[in-house]
Amino acid sequence: MSDQLFAPVESVEEFSLHTDDGHRVYFERFGNPNGVPLVFLHGGPGSGASKNQRRLFDPQLFNVVIVDQRGSGRSWPLAEDPAADRSSNTTHHLIADLEQIRELLGIETWILAGFSWGTTLALAYACYHPGRVRGIMAALVTTTSRHEVKWITHDVGEIFPIEHHRFAAFVADTVDPNIELSIVSAYASILWGPHSDRREQAAIEWCRWEDAHVSLAPGHQHNTKYDDPDFRIRFARLVTHYWSNSAFLGDDFLLRLIPAISGIPMFFIHGKYDVSSPLSTAWRLSRSIDSAELIILDESGHGDGQDFLPAVLGSLRKLGEQH
Repeated sequence: MSDQLFAPVESVEEFSLHTDDGHRVYFERFGNPNGVPLVFLHGGPGSGASKNQRRLFDPQLFNVVIVDQRGSGRSWPLAEDPAADRSSNTTHHLIADLEQIRELLGIETWILAGFSWGTTLALAYACYHPGRVRGIMAALVTTTSRHEVKWITHDVGEIFPIEHHRFAAFVADTVDPNIELSIVSAYASILWGPHSDRREQAAIEWCRWEDAHVSLAPGHQHNTKYDDPDFRIRFARLVTHYWSNSAFLGDDFLLRLIPAISGIPMFFIHGKYDVSSPLSTAWRLSRSIDSAELIILDESGHGDGQDFLPAVLGSLRKLGEQH
């Protein structure tokens, strides 16, 4: 990140939410206790929040909450842990965690800020709890629909044919042609299966594909997180679990979503070079919601251009100053 960001945060309150089904969800709070409440939702699923992401938020304007979603970051158990149970890690569990955190902190309403997968989670939370949402900043927009998952695991191979051939070849023997999301389902079976060697290789191949398709922007660089074997397993497990189930939201999610969130101030930010989450999703949402503004970035892919941070910081300030 660049010097456009705010200074590193020196004082952070750290908390753990202990759930009834055995998870310990890490969350933290910093900034102005009397400021505008805001919760940041990281991408992935499984990326976890980074300390540097704290610098996205004006500590004088916002009362910031950052959550490491189940199975990721500083929460426990991590998705690579043998104790991890994927049945208790769904979008609905994450929404329930956010509601408990909001109540524990005594927050009435808050702004939702999400990147990539975090935009799906933000929109889903707003769909179920619209009265708790002051505004939404959704950057790198996705709803994790079946159409989008098919695009990112199959159709975008038309743009990256060499990389996709390798990605698909690894599971060619186990793909069920009768299943629409056959590639991601095959990877999920291996990654959550008992054979450690094949699981490790599946994580390598999955993250190699993630690194390939994420952007067409000039100068795009390798994500060094994928060099960490534990992170690879964690990330690949959670992504394939959520994607193979279309985020557990159902095919009518968009139809249910739009009436619920119409009227909430929101910004959709998306790069023209971002082919991993198609611009068409953000465009359709913005055309259906009168209170939404679409910001198309001419230089960015999946968050890697010079125009990305100014758009994010500017949108956050506008939302914060409305309240």
